[in-house]
Amino acid sequence: MQTDYTAMLEQAIHSLIADGKEPSVALIKSRLTGAVPMPLIISALQRWKKNGVVPKIEKVSVGKSAEARIAELEQQISTLTERIETLEKRLIE
Repeated sequence: MQTDYTAMLEQAIHSLIADGKEPSVALIKSRLTGAVPMPLIISALQRWKKNGVVPKIEKVSVGKSAEARIAELEQQISTLTERIETLEKRLIE
């Protein structure tokens, strides 16, 4: 079973932008209408900052297939790699 958090995250981010605030994990969490796991909020924010759009965010529940788990881990690796590259650029500057 999958839970789609995209609409809630999109609404929270657009609400912050409409109020003239820069979205952050804490601000997004405060605007959510339901519970969303923290890693999904972080991932959505990172991708929104990079691409300007909220990606489709789903959480696959306990009965995950191996393929779903691998895809999730690959996404996490990609996100962490982007964060490391950003930090390395900051160090160089």
